[in-house]
Amino acid sequence: METMLNRELTNEIMQGAYDLHVHSAPSAFDRELNDLELIMEADEAGMAGVMIKAHYGSTAPRAALINSISGCTAKAYGGLVLNYPVGGLNPYAVIDSLRMGASVVWMPTRDSANCLSYGLMPGDFFTRPGISVLDEAGKLKNEVYEILDIVGESGAFMATGHLSPEESIILCREGRKRRVNMILTHPEWQRTVIDTEIQAELAKLGVLIEKNWINIAEYSVSVEKMAENIRAAGPENVFLATDRGQKGFEHPVEAMRLFIANLLQQGFKRSEIEMMTHEVPERIVKGK
Repeated sequence: METMLNRELTNEIMQGAYDLHVHSAPSAFDRELNDLELIMEADEAGMAGVMIKAHYGSTAPRAALINSISGCTAKAYGGLVLNYPVGGLNPYAVIDSLRMGASVVWMPTRDSANCLSYGLMPGDFFTRPGISVLDEAGKLKNEVYEILDIVGESGAFMATGHLSPEESIILCREGRKRRVNMILTHPEWQRTVIDTEIQAELAKLGVLIEKNWINIAEYSVSVEKMAENIRAAGPENVFLATDRGQKGFEHPVEAMRLFIANLLQQGFKRSEIEMMTHEVPERIVKGK
């Protein structure tokens, strides 16, 4: 009976929920479903929207096209990751993507110096030096400040991507000093782990903390530790996402259901989960 009730409540929470970290095709990497299939599955589940994330290339035009042809109530949202194919720390790429409707700009992911220091990720197809946001003195580079200001003026969000903990903390603190909307990206992943206490500190500064189902599914973190980190930061400062779409794994909609169900089992109230699946992500797509 508990399982049936949990499933029913999970499906109710899915109504109007967002998933702001999903990988779909077309992509340079193998994906489980394409943009149109993604939005149709989200719509069928009653979700409000999904954020298409691509390591290489802006997804803002893709989101706009999908919204124009899908006929779905659920909306697609796009963003830009500052990896090499868009010129790395390239302010002009940021301006273009924001003009096309990007909601989030991520600092380098697969091409970051931090990520590459752990070795190549599955699917990497070119060798390159890593990108750091810090200069030799340990300060943010001038172009990073320029990008922060561009994002800040737009009302969009700046996310930390796969930067090192040190880089992410500096970026978040400097961003908040400039009143930029900031996101700490998956701080439970092995390559980007940030301590519970630091997550809570950044949340107090107004940084939104992303929590991803993939980190539980792939054993980067236990569901118990994930719950602890959420409570430390406060659900009002957290949003849930799946980071799914990889070939051969559960689809993002099912991944979000699993995430919600697991957090219900950890004692989170419906209102707390809806804060993280509805209210906080809605702030991101609305630029607040």
